[in-house]
Amino acid sequence: MPVYVEVALPVPLRRNFSYRVPEKYLAALTIGLRVKVPFGRQQLIGLITAITDQCDLAENQIKNITQVLDSEAILPESLYKLTLWAARYYFTTQGQMLSQALPVALRKGADTAPQAITLYALSEQGQQAQVSLLNRAPAQKKLFDALKLQSISHDEFLSLEYSKAALKALEDKGWVEQKTQAITIDLAWRQQLDITETPHKLNKQQAVAVSILNQQQGFHCSLLEGITGSGKTEVYLAVLETVLKQGKQALILVPEIGLTPQTINRFKRRFAVNIAVIHSGLTDNQRLDAWRQARSGQAAIIIGTRSALFTPMPFPGVIILDEEHDASFKQQEGVRYHARDLAVMRGHYEDIPVILGTATPSLESLQNAISGRYHHLTLSERAGAAQKVKQGIIDITNQPLKHGMSASLINEMRMHLDAGNQVLLFLNRRGFAPALLCHECGHLHECDRCDAFFTVHQGLNEICCHHCGNQYAIPKQCHKCGSTMLMGHGLGTEQLEQALTTLFPKYPVVRIDRDTTRRKGSLEKQLHGIHKGEYKILVGTQMLAKGHHFPDVTLVGLLDVDGALFSADFRAPERFGQLYTQVSGRAGRADKPGKVLLQTHQSDNPLLRSLLRQGYGEFAREQLKERQLALLPPAWHMVLIRAEAHLAADADSFLNQVSQLLPQDKDFEIIGPIPAPLDRKAGKYRRQLMFQAKSRQRLQIEFEKIIEFIEQLPQNKKCRWSIDRDPQDLM
Repeated sequence: MPVYVEVALPVPLRRNFSYRVPEKYLAALTIGLRVKVPFGRQQLIGLITAITDQCDLAENQIKNITQVLDSEAILPESLYKLTLWAARYYFTTQGQMLSQALPVALRKGADTAPQAITLYALSEQGQQAQVSLLNRAPAQKKLFDALKLQSISHDEFLSLEYSKAALKALEDKGWVEQKTQAITIDLAWRQQLDITETPHKLNKQQAVAVSILNQQQGFHCSLLEGITGSGKTEVYLAVLETVLKQGKQALILVPEIGLTPQTINRFKRRFAVNIAVIHSGLTDNQRLDAWRQARSGQAAIIIGTRSALFTPMPFPGVIILDEEHDASFKQQEGVRYHARDLAVMRGHYEDIPVILGTATPSLESLQNAISGRYHHLTLSERAGAAQKVKQGIIDITNQPLKHGMSASLINEMRMHLDAGNQVLLFLNRRGFAPALLCHECGHLHECDRCDAFFTVHQGLNEICCHHCGNQYAIPKQCHKCGSTMLMGHGLGTEQLEQALTTLFPKYPVVRIDRDTTRRKGSLEKQLHGIHKGEYKILVGTQMLAKGHHFPDVTLVGLLDVDGALFSADFRAPERFGQLYTQVSGRAGRADKPGKVLLQTHQSDNPLLRSLLRQGYGEFAREQLKERQLALLPPAWHMVLIRAEAHLAADADSFLNQVSQLLPQDKDFEIIGPIPAPLDRKAGKYRRQLMFQAKSRQRLQIEFEKIIEFIEQLPQNKKCRWSIDRDPQDLM
C-alpha cells in the first residue's frame, strides 16, 4: 500500500505539497524530518508535516521524494508547534516559517550530526623552536605564543582573527600541524557547575527580584524594569546560576551583534560552561556548530540575536530577552515576526519562565505588566556608588553653532576633558552631511530613485542614498545651475569627527557608526580602546546608545533631537523617550557624577519637558493613555499591508480592492490606502493600508477569511505586496 507525505516547502504558496515515499525510506519515517523533493524544475528541501495513506492527486501527478535527510525530527515538538503558531499569527506559510527556524546550512541540506573539528597545534619541531626567530613577524609570533599555551580549533582561529598568512608560514616551517578530533558530547556541567568569579553583593531591590524569579515554576513572563545602570545583568547572572545548577539550559537574546561580545564575556567570567553564540556576523558553518552544541545539550548558555530564538534546547530552563524594547527584535523583511512575542510564546510551549529586561519598556510590554499579564519587577536605584545624572537643555534658537555644537556645549566638554574624563556625543546620522546643497541656487541633490536626499560620505568620496544604496562620486558642479560652490548641508557623524579633531587636538576622537564598524572585529577593537582610555571623545549613532558600560564617560551631549520629535510614525515619541533614556544612561555609571545636555530649538516642547521632569516611567504611562484615546496599538491591534509598484496607480488600485474585502463596523478601522512617509524608494512608489481592530482574535478570524481572496486579486500581479502584523516601522 503506498504511503504519502505532506511537505511544507519554503515557497509563498499557502499550502503543503503531497509526495509519494519510496519503500527504502519507510522504516524511519516521522513528522519533522527534512526531505529533498522535486518542485517544478528544481530540488527543494522541506519538512514533513503529515503522513497519510491516501492522496487526492492522480497517480501520474504525484512525484517521489528524492531523499530523506534526517533520522529523527529536526525540531523538538515545542518548537515545531511554535513555528506553526507563528505561521498562522503572521499570516505566512508553514514552509517559510519552518525554514526561518533553521540555520541556513540546514536549509541547504547540511548534516545535523556533529562533525569532527580541526585543531591547530605545535608540532614536536615547533615546541623546540626558538621564538626569537619570529621577532620580525609579529602576526606569526602572536599565533605561536597562543599555540604554546593550548591548541586552537579552526572556529576559535577565525573568531579570534589570527592571520591566515601567519598560519601558512608556520605550517611551511613545520612548526604547526593540523589534527582532526572527533566531537564528543560532554554534559558534565549538568552534574557539577563551576563558578569562576565571586558574585557581586546584590542590593535590596536586586535580591527581591532574584528571589521572586527563582520561585517561579513553569511558564511565567516577568518584565524587569530597571533604570540604566541598576545592574540588570547581575540579576540575570543570579537567576542563571539557579537554572544551571538544576542542569537546565538558558537562552539569552540581545538586540545587536555589538552587544554580544560584552555579554559573552560577562557570562564567561562567571560560569565555566560552554556558551554557543548565534548571530548574522558568523559564517553559516559557525552558526550550524553553535546550533548543534545547543541541540546536543553541550552548550549550557545560548546567546544570540533575533534568529537564535529558534535554537533547540533539550533541557530548557529560562529565556531572557535583554533590551526588550529594541526595534531590531522585529524582522523587517521576509517573515515579519517579532522575537519578543515569539519568545513569550515559546516559554509557554516549553513551560519555562521568560524574563524581559529593559530600562525603557515598550508600551506593549508595559501594558501587559500593568494589566497583570506579566509579573512586574522594578529596579529604581543605580547599582554600586553610581549617582543620579544631572540633565540640562541648551536652547539653540538664534545661537551661532560650530559644526552643530553650541558654545556652552563646547565649554562644558572642555571642563570634563580637562578633568581627565571621557565625553560622548550622540548624533543619529552617519555620513559627512545629510544633503548636498548648492550655495548659489539652493538646489538640494536628491536620489533619482527615492524621495530622499543623498548623504555625503567624504571619506569614501561619494554621495550615497541610505534608503536604496544608490551611490555616485561627489559631483563637481551643481546639477541645476552648474555652479561649483557645493557644500554639505546639515551634520553627519563623519563631519563631526573631523571638526572635533581640530577643536580638541589633544584628545583622540573615535567614531562608532555603521560605516566604521563594517569590518569584522572593528567594533570590539574600538570598544576595547574606549575602556583602556585611548579615546577621550566618543562620537556615534544609536550603536553607542545600547547597553554599553563606559565607566569614564561623565558628559553626554545629544546634538540634534528636533528631527526625532516630529515624525509621521505614531511610535516616534516612544522611540525618542527610549533613545534619550538609553543615551543618558551611558553617563556617570561608576562613582563619577554624570551630566546629560540636550541641544534643541524646541526647549518648551511638552514631550521633552515631561520626559526630563518625570523620567521614562511616567512619560511612557502618559503615552499609553494617549494611545488608548487615539485607538492606536497597543490599545487596538494593527495589520499593515504594503504595496509597491512602478506606477503609483497599480499599488493604489490593489490596496483599494483589498480594503473592499475588509469588514466595516465600530470595532474595525481602515486607514488608507495612503502613500508611505517615504513615498518613493528604489524607483518604486509605495502605498500602505492600515487595518485596526479592537480585539486581536477578531482581527485574526476576519483576516484569515480574506487572505485567499487577496492572493487571487488580478491587480496583485502588478505590484509587490506584503503583510506586516503588529508593525514597528511605518516608514
